[in-house]
Formats: sequence, C-alpha cells, structure tokens
Amino acid sequence: MSRRIYWLLPDVASARRTVNDLLVARVPVQHIHCFGREGINLSGLHPANVFQTTDVIYAAELGLLIGGVIGVVAGVLVAMYYPLGFASLQWGVVAILGVLGALFGAWSSSLIGISVPSHRLKRFEAAIERGEILLMVDVSSLQVKEIENLLQASHPEARLEGEDPDTPVFP
Repeated sequence: MSRRIYWLLPDVASARRTVNDLLVARVPVQHIHCFGREGINLSGLHPANVFQTTDVIYAAELGLLIGGVIGVVAGVLVAMYYPLGFASLQWGVVAILGVLGALFGAWSSSLIGISVPSHRLKRFEAAIERGEILLMVDVSSLQVKEIENLLQASHPEARLEGEDPDTPVFP
C-alpha cells in the first residue's frame, strides 16, 4: 500500500536539497513530485505531472461509472422496445451499449477533468501562489514515519502538511 506525503518548502533551493536527501534515502525519483506556481523554474527536480495536478483520474472514473450506467439503461430500453428477433442478440445490445457508454463517459469526462485542478491540492493553492514548492512523496506505508522523521530532522524549514492514504498506484 502506498501513501503520499505532502511537504511545503519555502523555495526551489530548499526543494533541491530535500529531494537530494530523499534520493539518498533510496526513494525512487519517480515517487518524488514537485509542484510550484506557473513560471517557477523547477529544473533539476522531478515535476508533478497531469495525474498529480489535475482531477483527470477522478473525472475518468466518474465518467466510466455514469456512462456505463446510462449505456446499460439505454441497452435495456432498446432490448425491451425494439426486438431484434433473437433473444441472445437483444441482450447482447445491453452489454455493447454499456461498454460503449462507459468508454464514452470516461473519455469525455477526462477531457473535462484534465482542465480542473486537483481537489487534493486545493488546500495548498495559497502557499503555492506565494512561491512555495509542494513536494509530494509516494512511499510504502512502512516508510512513512522514517521519511517524515528524516525530513523533519534535516529540513526544519519544511512543513509537513499530512499524508494522503489512498494514493493511486500507477501515476
């Protein structure tokens, strides 16, 4: 199980030192994500990507669910009111429209979700606008305390902002 730890750092130099300490502690660079306001130079750091900074995953999941339900309902209505002659073919339409509805719902919702800032990062907006750097570290549940203690001891300028227990596994 993976957890995401959030830290706020005052500037890019502090973020670079912190990331270097995390790398020495054997946290893979793919699990370290830095996010700052637009226009800030994050060179040398692993920047957060669209999966960490927008609601694209949440929107796609919601669209998949809603689109699938609407597709199944439409399939049931078609099967009940427009008989095709074969009973197996009629109910196959339910499955086909359910899958097509789910795919269309996920696609269309993700197009919207990619333009919406992440609801998980909403609480950091003011700090990021002030020029602070948000550091997101994905570690196993067993490493959380170790990493928190390491950063608190070596970076007093950093502020621990909590952890997110349900970090998506893939991004």
